[in-house]
Amino acid sequence: MQVTEPLLTVMAAAFSGLCVTVGLERFLRPAPNFFRPRRAWIIHVGLWLCAYGLCTLFLGHPWFAAGFAVAVFFILIQVSNAKIDLLKEPFVFQDYMYFLDTIRYPRLYLPFFGWKNFLIAAAGVLLVIVGYIIVFPVIRPAPWAHVWGGTVGGIGAGMLFLCASAKSPLPGSFEPEADIRQLGFLPCLWHYYLSGRTLPAETSPFSGLMATKASCSSSFLPHLVAVQSESFVDPRTLSPDIRADLLTDYDTLKTQAQSWGKLHVPAWGANTVRTEFAFLSGIPNAHLGVHRFEPYRAVAQGWHVASLAMFLKSLGYRTLCIHPYEGRFYLRDRVLPLLGFDQFWDAGAFAGTARFGPYTSDIAVGEKVMETLKNALQPVFLFVITMENHGPLHLEKITPTDINALYARLPEPHFHDLTVYLRHIRNANQMIANLQTEMANLNHPASLCWYGDHIPIMPKVYGAYGTPPGDVEYVLWNNDNSGRGDLQSLAVHQLAPAWLGHLPNLMSYGIKATFP
Repeated sequence: MQVTEPLLTVMAAAFSGLCVTVGLERFLRPAPNFFRPRRAWIIHVGLWLCAYGLCTLFLGHPWFAAGFAVAVFFILIQVSNAKIDLLKEPFVFQDYMYFLDTIRYPRLYLPFFGWKNFLIAAAGVLLVIVGYIIVFPVIRPAPWAHVWGGTVGGIGAGMLFLCASAKSPLPGSFEPEADIRQLGFLPCLWHYYLSGRTLPAETSPFSGLMATKASCSSSFLPHLVAVQSESFVDPRTLSPDIRADLLTDYDTLKTQAQSWGKLHVPAWGANTVRTEFAFLSGIPNAHLGVHRFEPYRAVAQGWHVASLAMFLKSLGYRTLCIHPYEGRFYLRDRVLPLLGFDQFWDAGAFAGTARFGPYTSDIAVGEKVMETLKNALQPVFLFVITMENHGPLHLEKITPTDINALYARLPEPHFHDLTVYLRHIRNANQMIANLQTEMANLNHPASLCWYGDHIPIMPKVYGAYGTPPGDVEYVLWNNDNSGRGDLQSLAVHQLAPAWLGHLPNLMSYGIKATFP
């Protein structure tokens, strides 16, 4: 009897919590199929038991442990649903760093999660904690047999389940919505975790370019400026009420460009690093398997991959990345040197410079670019990542002057975040004008590659005007104004070779042959 009672208590708490997690999965979007591979159910049970065992160890009571583990599971569901609403993608294991980033950079993340979701999630955890504080001293404390039974039994049984599931791999496409439907939430997280332990085997096309460059001759190499403009799209397609002259200088640049058009990017509303890595590596995001979600983390973990910066550096370029935000964000301070950049100027290089909204202004970034080009003693490749237009847009204030300057007439309904976005896009347009003017006056060949990283997060705007496909804008321009304004759609991994292929002094390096 002394052995049976704690065993029954532990089993009842574990089984009750397990049943609740299966029920809570119905609130997940997309909802997982109940009929799924047997290995998926084994993983779900195994992960639940491990979590239950750990919570029992720290909380000292099987029933409170089950309640706390269920609360954490519910929070993950809330986070996943918020993410799919904003970014068209559910929560995956590779997003775990965002929990730490939310603490480091709360303004970037908490407003997107929403107060409603935050309060619901907090209430679930608070309920368990208050229950623990109030009820625990009243009821009979759990005997050590219960605690150790829950801990050892939960973790031990959970590990056995997980080991049993490892006999054959789970099916998975690394398309999160499809995988969650097929496998369930916890098995999908587990599958992505295991897959992430193996580094990608994909090779960058730039590695082949670097292998052949020694046989090619170089001449007067142009300065190269690539600007990854935060959330840059042409918003005039959303509503005829937006002023047609909002992007006048961008329109002018397109008429003199070598090429311009729509750019397909592997990010929606956020996850800039996916677009960034595809541009620098020339590797399609879909070829990276599970590392498509956080490619920089794979580089930081030891994946050696060639890049545009490496190739240009091998030709004699000085390679520099400019980003007016904290260097450790997205591990850029660790990864960019591994990708061939000689220097990385982050927010520290912009101390005291002008801001527009909460971040360094695009105009100030453009001034830094031109200062660098004018002082260059050798060909320079500048990779610029702007920050001004980064949300949350709805936290910024607008004035009647903004509305008059941005709209031909005030649209119905009027959205605050759209107005803020248009204000920042107008500044991006001014940065384009300044760069074009200054680069045209350089006594050195120079070329500009301008593109957006993803569309902005404006769910209410898209609900009223229609959801855009997710493509952004790009333009390739040389300062000899030799372009004819050719219209061409590209994917972002094709953009760098297309850019270099328009430069006469770089064509001899076989770029178009390497990137068919």
